[in-house]
Amino acid sequence: MRFARNPNNRSGDYLEGMLSDYVGGKAKVKATKTGCTWLVTALTCLQLAFAVYATILLYYMSPSVELRTKPEFTWATRIARNMKQFIIPPHVHGRYQEAASLITAEIFSPITPSQVCEHERIDFVQKKSSEVQMIKLKRELYDEILDFQSKTIGTETLSELMAMKSQWDMRGPNRPKVTVLLNHFKRKTLCSQLDSLLQQSLPFHQVWVLSFGSPNEHSLKRIVESYNDSRISFISSSYDFKYYGRFQMALQTEADLVYIVDDDMIPGKKMLQILSHVAGTEKYKNSVLGSIGRILPFRQKDFTFPSYRKLRSKEAGLYLPDPAYDITVQKIVQVDFLSSSWFLSAELVKALFIETPSTFMTGEDLHLSYQLQKYRNAGSFVLPVDLTDKETWGDSEHRLAYVSETTVIFKDIVQVRDDQWWRALSTGYVTQWAAMYPQKIDALFYAHSVDEVKALAPLLEKFRSSVGKKAYIVVSGGNFCPCEDAAAALNWPKSVCKERRFKIFDLQVGALSGASNSEVPVLQAVYSSLKGLIKIHNPSVIITVTDIDPNVKKALKMASETNVNGSALVLLPRSSVSKVLWMADLRSTALQNWNRMRIYVNIITQSRAPSLTRLLKSLSDAYYTGDEIPVSFNMDSKVDEATIKLVDSFEWLHGPKTLRRRIIQGGLIRAVSESWYPTSDDDFGLLLEDDIEVSPYYYLWIKYAILAYHYDPQVSLPELSSISLYTPRLVEVVKERPRWNPTEFFNRIHPNTPYLHQLPCSWGAVFFPKHWREFYVYMNMRFTEDAKANPVQIPKSRTNGWQASWKKFLIDMMYLRGYVSLYPNFPNQASFSTNHMEPGAHISAKDNVVRHDKADFEVPLLMEDFRTLLPNGKLPPASKLPSLNLFNQPVSLKGLKAAGAKLGQDVLPCNNATEIVTVDHITGLPQQCSKFI
Repeated sequence: MRFARNPNNRSGDYLEGMLSDYVGGKAKVKATKTGCTWLVTALTCLQLAFAVYATILLYYMSPSVELRTKPEFTWATRIARNMKQFIIPPHVHGRYQEAASLITAEIFSPITPSQVCEHERIDFVQKKSSEVQMIKLKRELYDEILDFQSKTIGTETLSELMAMKSQWDMRGPNRPKVTVLLNHFKRKTLCSQLDSLLQQSLPFHQVWVLSFGSPNEHSLKRIVESYNDSRISFISSSYDFKYYGRFQMALQTEADLVYIVDDDMIPGKKMLQILSHVAGTEKYKNSVLGSIGRILPFRQKDFTFPSYRKLRSKEAGLYLPDPAYDITVQKIVQVDFLSSSWFLSAELVKALFIETPSTFMTGEDLHLSYQLQKYRNAGSFVLPVDLTDKETWGDSEHRLAYVSETTVIFKDIVQVRDDQWWRALSTGYVTQWAAMYPQKIDALFYAHSVDEVKALAPLLEKFRSSVGKKAYIVVSGGNFCPCEDAAAALNWPKSVCKERRFKIFDLQVGALSGASNSEVPVLQAVYSSLKGLIKIHNPSVIITVTDIDPNVKKALKMASETNVNGSALVLLPRSSVSKVLWMADLRSTALQNWNRMRIYVNIITQSRAPSLTRLLKSLSDAYYTGDEIPVSFNMDSKVDEATIKLVDSFEWLHGPKTLRRRIIQGGLIRAVSESWYPTSDDDFGLLLEDDIEVSPYYYLWIKYAILAYHYDPQVSLPELSSISLYTPRLVEVVKERPRWNPTEFFNRIHPNTPYLHQLPCSWGAVFFPKHWREFYVYMNMRFTEDAKANPVQIPKSRTNGWQASWKKFLIDMMYLRGYVSLYPNFPNQASFSTNHMEPGAHISAKDNVVRHDKADFEVPLLMEDFRTLLPNGKLPPASKLPSLNLFNQPVSLKGLKAAGAKLGQDVLPCNNATEIVTVDHITGLPQQCSKFI
């Protein structure tokens, strides 16, 4: 690379070249070999004589030499005259004088711009479209974009922009330093550009004229030298650095701002002042500004995106301003990328090189805007102009763009640029289309390897095959997970990796960031791309596998948290992926709450170590969804040594483990009711006695049911207070305790429909936070040692005589206030939990006169995926759930409340049979009587 400032700074090499031109070239005459030898000898001797003369002259000019007496140098002159005849023969001396005079004229006569400047010939008028329909469509699209931006980010006219406060003082000491880079190849516009820059209302700091591989390098250099301005420098290289070279040079400036200008742009004389002022405003300081920009394509009706150069297509986007369609920019407009000129802070230029471009042959304009948005959250804006003042235009002669053909119109280059902008959109570039038309999808899958693609495939396919659902997959690409390999793993054609249609997104991690032993490039690439994709598509959930690379997991977590609309990161164990296909049956609004719930497993145990061992094994062997699940062991004071050792040695892989032991024996009623208390409205308590065993699917049933009936904003079921894992075989609240089979009972609706029951379950159930707080207060107000002293006596209920039972008080509260529990219903009463009926506080107790047949209580555990057994393969709508009263009789939810109101034995006396007690759900305290609907 060569660097030259002006003629006053010519190096010895330049002088040597000039001598070579005139002595060895232009001034050369046909001479004999001897004549040439004489000439060389003469010049050598003359050079020696001048050196001696100059040395003596410098000595006498030194301050240390006394100059009061005039020095005498006539002796040197006499010696030179006498030696001349011997050194330079007369026939050579004449030719040398002629050559020397030419050299002197060349070196010391100034070159003026008028001698070297060339100008493009423009002998045609601006191209205009005559297609009325296309003019109409383009104008409509432009108006839609302006209207959207005016409502969201605000748009300003030039006068409004100039009235905004700026950090730069154009006339004071805080004037910005602006370095202008002019990139030239063939066009003859350099003089016009320099003339305009020299007349700017805000003087520039420096101008760098760049010539990389230009055939016009010599003439460009002479033009720079002709201006004889130390602020204007010429930088050249025989190697063509293409379109990125100017930005690489911009990294070297010490200026505050840089203005990079193509050779077809002649800026108006006020441009530097306008650009600097706007760049100094709070709103646009983190932006790149320009005079020409492009809006990338919009999605077509067939859900594909056209080429940005597609003719006669509104969806192909916009070129702004576009004289062909009579579109001018009179308000600042955000674009997808700028062309021909870029004005930005020197700091922002660095963003261009964060990712390696897919090609250096073209596309630096799009790559700059894409990288700035992706890594600096910076926008690209076309400045407005004053149509009556051409000095405010950044492109004062638009016809120059048509003088010499630009590479972007060639078919192969168009294809490359189409691939480039689609790759940007596929890796998170929020274009104007994406901003104007935010998408809403159900799930966005992420796979960092082909094995992860295979693991996620069943759930992805279920989403994509479900009516009304949208799901896409993102792959890391590069060497981690090539898009074509991912497509093959999904049994998709490899062409999906090239289609301009949303389906699979290839981040090309590694291919863009390069090889590295650090985790930072991968984390940065995944985070920055996913952040944009999430903003564009607004997925309810982002799904990946639990054992994904930890750094990628961090990136996904950070990206999901950027979505203001809420995107839940779902980390699924590979073994559970095929077991949670019911996710695709949930509404998007419910899926968003995937991570809100926190289920606490609370185990009540005392001295049944073998039973506890069985329960713990069943819990450990179950399927989970990557959630953190705290487990607590609640032990009474008389717990045995074996149980304590078992609890201490138990390893729980899904969350923290807590041990609680009473000092004073409390009994079962306190052990259960005090085993858990919610800390928030998203805490749910699973209560398990140690003789319970759970199904491998117990947690999936809980998760599915809570999301479907509690966290779906479109579902209103405030009466639901708990979810049972167990299906009872007896009607236990009546004296006869008859057998009951829900599969037969609901056969007319659907044999396996879940149902609502007014009876709470004590053999494996999850209790809701608001209702549990309410139960605490209610039990505190109603607890008596003597069951007969309890004021609540439910007609014909065997529970009236139950003593030392926490469940009796919960039954009373649910009956009085119309609350229900959700129960599963599968063939042979297969359940998510079973009771092994082992001796304890109730079973086989001395004071319990009721004899228990194990066959009436021990049900088979569900060991297969329950989803296929449900009505239509999914949980029915809440409105379709049948409801039963305490005695297993079909009663509507309103009827259940009416029965409680009629009994009228709640903690607050209600005067009307249409009122029930309502409570403060934070404290659980009763507030008032309210009418029920």
